[in-house]
Amino acid sequence: MTDLAPVTRALLSVSDKTGLVDLGRALAARGIELLSTGGSAKTLREAGLAVRDVAEVTGFPEMMDGRVKTLHPMVHGGLLALRDNADHTAAMQQHGIGAIDLLVVNLYPFEETVAKGADYETCIENIDIGGPAMIRAGAKNHGFVNVVVDVEDYDPLLAELAAHDGQTTYAFRQRLALTAYARTGAYDAAVSTWMADALAEAAPRRRAVAGTLAQTLRYGENPHQAAAFYTDGSQRPGVATATQIQGKELSYNNINDTDAAFELVSEFAPENGPACAIIKHANPCGVARGETLTQAYGRAFDCDRTSAFGGIIALNQPLDGATAEEISQIFTEVVIAPGADAEAMSIFAKKKNLRLLVTEGLADPRQAARTLRQVSGGYLVQDKDNGHITADDLKVVTKRAPSDRELADMLFAWKVAKHVKSNAIVYVRDGATVGVGAGQMSRVDSCRIAARKAEDMAEALGLAAPLTKGSVVASDAFFPFADGLLTAAEAGATAVIHPGGSMRDDEVIAAADAAGLAMVLTGMRHFRH
Repeated sequence: MTDLAPVTRALLSVSDKTGLVDLGRALAARGIELLSTGGSAKTLREAGLAVRDVAEVTGFPEMMDGRVKTLHPMVHGGLLALRDNADHTAAMQQHGIGAIDLLVVNLYPFEETVAKGADYETCIENIDIGGPAMIRAGAKNHGFVNVVVDVEDYDPLLAELAAHDGQTTYAFRQRLALTAYARTGAYDAAVSTWMADALAEAAPRRRAVAGTLAQTLRYGENPHQAAAFYTDGSQRPGVATATQIQGKELSYNNINDTDAAFELVSEFAPENGPACAIIKHANPCGVARGETLTQAYGRAFDCDRTSAFGGIIALNQPLDGATAEEISQIFTEVVIAPGADAEAMSIFAKKKNLRLLVTEGLADPRQAARTLRQVSGGYLVQDKDNGHITADDLKVVTKRAPSDRELADMLFAWKVAKHVKSNAIVYVRDGATVGVGAGQMSRVDSCRIAARKAEDMAEALGLAAPLTKGSVVASDAFFPFADGLLTAAEAGATAVIHPGGSMRDDEVIAAADAAGLAMVLTGMRHFRH
């Protein structure tokens, strides 16, 4: 094997015809013979290019509805033969096998077929067999063969041929092979994941995970950590599918926090009114509804103005100019919303470092999905927390039932608590958080921290009393002792929502009754670690 290898014969067989004709013309202009199949051959011929059918090379027509067309020694021998191996070249001469130096293949659109909700049989028919087989063969023989599986590599291929007089370097072919194997791996991962879902296998013996590079990041959580952002192809509205209107590149932490912010604000349907979530270090520091988007932002900001500095803001309705003007008064890292009007974009354009992302709608908080977390030696897989409750699901366990206002605030607080790191405590009053305690080892400490934050904000805003007075409180898990509940009552909470299920539930309920609190149980926990 030498570093430079000439390209004299190419096989092009693609489902995605984007750029195919231009590529074919450029290759033909270099005198490279073109082989092709089915629709690809038709497209190239209609463009006036000379193309030889693979069926002519193999001596067999495409058969079995196209399932068999390239699975033949005349194809695979041309891909796998070592050009510097005497036995291989002798076999090629004996059997009339021509070398294939360039393979351009993209696969049947299996992932797209599944995403469209196709039935089982249609999905099966969109599993490519010949394509992956050729890709793997050509990639194994990258000492001599170039394998291109992405349209994005057409231009780099032509640039490489131009730079080396119709040849390619070994390093270039290695990079193509790397991408090729990743593509077939991702394809098989998509098929196996789909089959596990179709067969209702929650924990298949083997699980494959794949992604497509969206962005190489400057670094990870810290500057000494390398990082990159990959998408999974699910097209869920959010940071992975958003369009960045302005601002510098998102960082690792930006992406993580923006995802948390958008997933939280998506809990609040836009038709029920404007809502805003402000996130700092993956935890909400303020969430609120309002009559206007500006009011929702202002009420969220007033929950914890200190933490909101340098935070991430998510909105459930398109950003307008008035809200953009308010947001621009402090330093904000990212704003994400389902749209932005011209006035808002004009205002933000003056803030060069502020990133503005717009999405196509909100994420569906009830949509089934999976989450992954790496641990030493493996990773954990679980269903995404899409748990949801309504007022009808609640069980009143105290002598006093909640008022309509308390009930509405409890449901609001429960949605927010789902997105706060455990142990989570959320105080809410009139559709806005007024204190958030997150990620503490003790639930009573989360109660105290949230109340203390409310006291600090009351002082900063010149209020006579913290807004926790007359609030409701949500806990993501049960109160193991009455101390956390009593701390919330001391802060001024009048009603409590939590899952229940503690060995001491009776003790906690009795304490609530003694304090005159209303308490409801959800029967559902929202741990978030």
